[in-house]
Amino acid sequence: QVQLVESGGGLVQAGGSLRLSCVTSGNRAIEWYRQAPGNQREWVATISRVNSPIYRDYVKGRFALSRDNAKDTVYLQMDSLKPEDTAVYYCKTTSLGVDYWGQGTQVTIAS
Repeated sequence: QVQLVESGGGLVQAGGSLRLSCVTSGNRAIEWYRQAPGNQREWVATISRVNSPIYRDYVKGRFALSRDNAKDTVYLQMDSLKPEDTAVYYCKTTSLGVDYWGQGTQVTIAS
């Protein structure tokens, strides 16, 4: 069983920043997803075990992934936030073919 715990969500004004954290056990590839009300969950970004991040186009240049392996933590730095970034953000990892999800953290961007 792999556990993931997200934190760092909140309410900010458009143009502001938030840093989300995902704590897990061990050095794992971590994916971030988000789900806005009425929408399907969508992939946002991925960071590999060797710290090679990839991003969905609409967050490139605004979001940045990093990891602190000593703390088993992956960070999603989100800058220049827009109202359309409002969603619940989830981190996910896969182990032995099984997907594990965190509980999610709410991000709300006020216009």
